[in-house]
Amino acid sequence: MADSPAGTNTPAGHLWLPYTQMKTTPPPIEVAATEGAQIELANGRRLIDGVSSWWTACHGYNHPHIRAAVQRQLEVMPHVMFGGLVHKPAEILSQRLAAMLPGGLNRVFFSESGSVSVEIAMKMALQYFINRGESDRRKFIAFEGAYHGDTIGAMSVCDPEEGMHSLFSGLLPEQHVVPLPRTESEFAAFDAFLDRHAGECTAIIMEPLVQGAGGMKFHSATVLAALRERAQDHGMLFILDEIMTGFGRTGTMFACEQADIVPDIITLSKALTGGTMALAATIATERVFDAFLSDDPGAALMHGPTYMANPLACAAAIASLDLFESEPRLAEVTAIETHLLTALEPCREMPGVVDVRVKGAIGVVQLEDLKAIDWLKSRFVEEGVWIRPFGDIVYLMPPFIIGKYELTQLTGSVVKVVREWSQQR
Repeated sequence: MADSPAGTNTPAGHLWLPYTQMKTTPPPIEVAATEGAQIELANGRRLIDGVSSWWTACHGYNHPHIRAAVQRQLEVMPHVMFGGLVHKPAEILSQRLAAMLPGGLNRVFFSESGSVSVEIAMKMALQYFINRGESDRRKFIAFEGAYHGDTIGAMSVCDPEEGMHSLFSGLLPEQHVVPLPRTESEFAAFDAFLDRHAGECTAIIMEPLVQGAGGMKFHSATVLAALRERAQDHGMLFILDEIMTGFGRTGTMFACEQADIVPDIITLSKALTGGTMALAATIATERVFDAFLSDDPGAALMHGPTYMANPLACAAAIASLDLFESEPRLAEVTAIETHLLTALEPCREMPGVVDVRVKGAIGVVQLEDLKAIDWLKSRFVEEGVWIRPFGDIVYLMPPFIIGKYELTQLTGSVVKVVREWSQQR
């Protein structure tokens, strides 16, 4: 299989890249600029972005409304500490988020990354019960195929075998990571598990409708609603990680809307700022928040990221929410879904293809194996698209504003390259 296209790569220099074996992986590709749904390389070539820069650039790159908002904020106040001080961008953004989220999620705690927002959600859940005098509840229930981030607490609720964190098994807190129930018999087994262990658990934590980095595995809104009900019945909190699914990716602003449920805590990041600045939020209901109100200073939530509620990032997020109100983002997601359903279907009959599935603006082609992953990435670049297969999947999560021609180029490239892979595997 061919090497990477000549002239597209540059040495990493002093950089240490993510998820990369620096000794053997081909050099990364240097980017000079981004615009709309395209990435311009240092050598002048352009790639159509099929993954929205790790699922963040929902409005595409360089949207003038977000850029102008950040520029205005930069002139006034790029940052100020959030300890004992507040500012209008954070106040406005928290109000906007509380107004658009399902009812009752109205206490917003900001941080800088999705993984940290999960850590904060876990700390909130643990301390919620500690403050209520139920300190025996120390564990979390998570699901096989889950991914919630790369920090220590977040790793503990990821899939311990199929994920990226098995090396750290002796270090991580031990949680209950169980099969995600989908059928009646699987729910019966899950109910039996809850009867034995729910009393020691603080919360169920999960990604709603789509398990992202665990392989883009889907489950129904009915499953999501049933799990929410069981958390409530057993006195546990219910935490939804909508870092990937939030802000329209599954077809509604938030995936939990499709199950008509409200979690106790929700985590948001990635597309929160439209892919422009680092920002995350852990948002709780008033019931959770009230458990931290006390005359005892020790009952407060003792967490405070240095750059939490960064004004520049908050300004970007406010502008991003403006675009969801003023431009037809959810209609664009529906159009992408319609195209993906038809355009990826030819892959289904190719030898070695296990499944083809689509949910909102997510298209997945699951393969028997991906041993030729570097070859696949290289072929996609040759085709003029930026697609990053992982695990056993080739997937698309394009910017919502992508043009019809660009989207056709993406799906056509997937069909073409997967067919080549199928023929020579």
